[in-house]
Amino acid sequence: MAQAHPQTLASWFRGPRPVMPARQVRSPLSYLQLVEGAFVASFRAAGVSLQQIRRARDYLSGTFHAEYPFAQLELKTDGVHILKEMPDGNGLIVANRYGQEGWEQILSDRIEQFDYQFGLALCWHLRGRDVPIVVDPRISFGVPTVRDRGIATWILADRVRAGEPTESILEDFPHITADEFSAALEFEGVPLAA
Repeated sequence: MAQAHPQTLASWFRGPRPVMPARQVRSPLSYLQLVEGAFVASFRAAGVSLQQIRRARDYLSGTFHAEYPFAQLELKTDGVHILKEMPDGNGLIVANRYGQEGWEQILSDRIEQFDYQFGLALCWHLRGRDVPIVVDPRISFGVPTVRDRGIATWILADRVRAGEPTESILEDFPHITADEFSAALEFEGVPLAA
């Protein structure tokens, strides 16, 4: 889901200086840890080094009293730095430079994937806002669902895999549109039966 290379996540959570040392090696990641992993993957893909990401995380965690700063704070990147908008909205804080001020207006695609509520990245638009598939830890235990419907994508996919006709499935879920149904199947990697 986070589209992160396993080595990046392993380095992040279990490397020489793990971000969350109390975490059990074999225990699954929490939703907030997964969100952080997604941001780490995006920052790495944009060219930011793990050292700079750790530095930014340390600064943001301490300054903003955020246990999961990448999940709790709206951040931006230019591919070199991790940036947070200043509280007054007039500029940017360069988090990996311990709060140095920056003025460049930059936007990260990953930030746009989240709806923030209560200071947390809660609703994750996994494939962008145009695709009706989301992950929200408050709905269906955080599995991918059809947005605003609360129906897990795996449920629809399993019924197609079982050979049920599309019409029959859609009759059982009258609130799901054909486009939402197709998006759920595509997300699950299941071809729509003809």
